[in-house]
Amino acid sequence: MMQTYIDEAEKYLLHTYNRYQVVFDHGDGVKLYDTDGKEYLDFVSGIGVFALGYNNKEFNDAVKAQVDKILHTSNYYYNVPAIEAAKAVTEASGMDKVFFTNSGAEAVEGALKVARKYAYLKDGKTDHEIIAMNHSFHGRTFGALSVTGTEKYRAPFGPMIGNIKFAEINDLDSVKALVTDKTCAILCETLQGEGGIRPATPEFLKGLRELCDEIGALLILDEIQCGMGRTGYMYCFQKYGIKPDVLTTAKALGCGIPMGAFLMTKEVADNSLVAGDHGTTYGGNPLGGAACAAVFKLYKELNICENAKTVGEYLFEKLEEVKNTYSEITDHRGMGLMQGLEFDKPVADIINNALDNGLVLINAGTQIIRFLPPLIITKDDVDRMIVILKEAIENAH
Repeated sequence: MMQTYIDEAEKYLLHTYNRYQVVFDHGDGVKLYDTDGKEYLDFVSGIGVFALGYNNKEFNDAVKAQVDKILHTSNYYYNVPAIEAAKAVTEASGMDKVFFTNSGAEAVEGALKVARKYAYLKDGKTDHEIIAMNHSFHGRTFGALSVTGTEKYRAPFGPMIGNIKFAEINDLDSVKALVTDKTCAILCETLQGEGGIRPATPEFLKGLRELCDEIGALLILDEIQCGMGRTGYMYCFQKYGIKPDVLTTAKALGCGIPMGAFLMTKEVADNSLVAGDHGTTYGGNPLGGAACAAVFKLYKELNICENAKTVGEYLFEKLEEVKNTYSEITDHRGMGLMQGLEFDKPVADIINNALDNGLVLINAGTQIIRFLPPLIITKDDVDRMIVILKEAIENAH
């Protein structure tokens, strides 16, 4: 039956994804089940989306209740769920104002517009520059792609939007070398995801903050993947005692309901976008708002950040043991429940072997296995994962 679904998908869906040969049907906790009933341990969580795991009753009930009330009104009108969600995300992040989007890429688009409008209002010029990082990933839309520091993603779709420069993460001198009197923003993932699970160092982040303050540019931190508790902090930057001017977030923000946001300080909000500058039809609709508000409520009740920190430390220990066991593993990086093992060869065979044996993993580049489990994961789940991972590594030799 599952192969029939796969064949039908390939007949009708545009082939922009090299999908793994499985059709998932339902989930429960940290487990997924395919259409043939086979059980899998999930260490992907929909690429960091299902932080609360699958089939959380309180979350499901909140979404179902909103479905029976109203799904959409447009942003010409207020709605209570979006107001509740706005209060929750601003309080959790320490930011002051929020704009809700449908996705992470849209959040990045909005952040870029904020930066350029903020600079435009200061000097009336439209030639401002943005410094982003090599190996970064910010999304597939044109603006987000333009600041994505991986050439293979950009090359087929040029020309990109202009005045973007790329520095090296954790190399402050490489950033300073690109600064001109046109620099209006510096954009960085606090912990790079798709680009290889590369955390920004405390010294680098503090240096970026000081540099932006010095030159009057905005610091934009992209926490679409590393935010929402994944590193053991609600937002990763909170570990380092700094604060961005603009923050992007998505993924677990709606735990499966399409939801993203860009947030900003009051200073930036008061001096950038105004009515008519930006908009969205679906962003911040009542369904998304209800999901988002429920997520933050459950994060508190279930101590999600603390679990991510505790189990994340255990996962780090266990992956270190794996790294030290196999010579083909060249590095282990990450924080909390966002970690990666880098190999000296492509990892596709390992991931496929693990999938055959009931473990769901994904890559970050061709040679890195990425670990992004639901944030409700336990140490026992980690132990079970390690057993299957080792078998997969050995069988892929």
